[in-house]
Amino acid sequence: MHSQPATGNVLEHVALNLRRLRGQAGLSQEALARLAGLSRRMINGVESGQTNISLSNLDHVAAALGVTFVDLVRPPQSADERLQTLIWTSDSGASSAVLLGAAPASRQVELWRWTLAPGERYDALPDGSGFSEMIWVVSGELTLETEIPRTIGAGDFVVFGSAQAYAYVNLGTQPLHFVRNVIS
Repeated sequence: MHSQPATGNVLEHVALNLRRLRGQAGLSQEALARLAGLSRRMINGVESGQTNISLSNLDHVAAALGVTFVDLVRPPQSADERLQTLIWTSDSGASSAVLLGAAPASRQVELWRWTLAPGERYDALPDGSGFSEMIWVVSGELTLETEIPRTIGAGDFVVFGSAQAYAYVNLGTQPLHFVRNVIS
């Protein structure tokens, strides 16, 4: 089966899902903001689809609601594990991350397809305690900036604890393609 293109606008999905899940939890925007460590204005902006939110802050909102990251970004009509949702693009639009799917683990496992254009990077805030990532480089060379920086070439992989600040960097001259699993 061939991969299908990424679906929908993730900000619309998050807005719809956040309003629904917050209502189900019986929380006001202010109460959710307090639990997530964010401002009410941020929650309001995300619910209206007018404000972008970092992946890390989205994790905080999910934890405050007692749901998973995927519960917030899943297309509302999607009931299976195949998500194929564009979650992140760089400012240039040449780099992207697509959440391909997710499955339960102790909490959840996420499968991502990433592309980084030459010279671009993605800086991540630390994940929660117990989170890990598994990365397999399809083509190009990934520079992974962590406490122990390393370079991973095509066909190679790395597993690391992501409860630390980290960055994906493409120092090469060709696009970098890799598969990422997030385990929580």
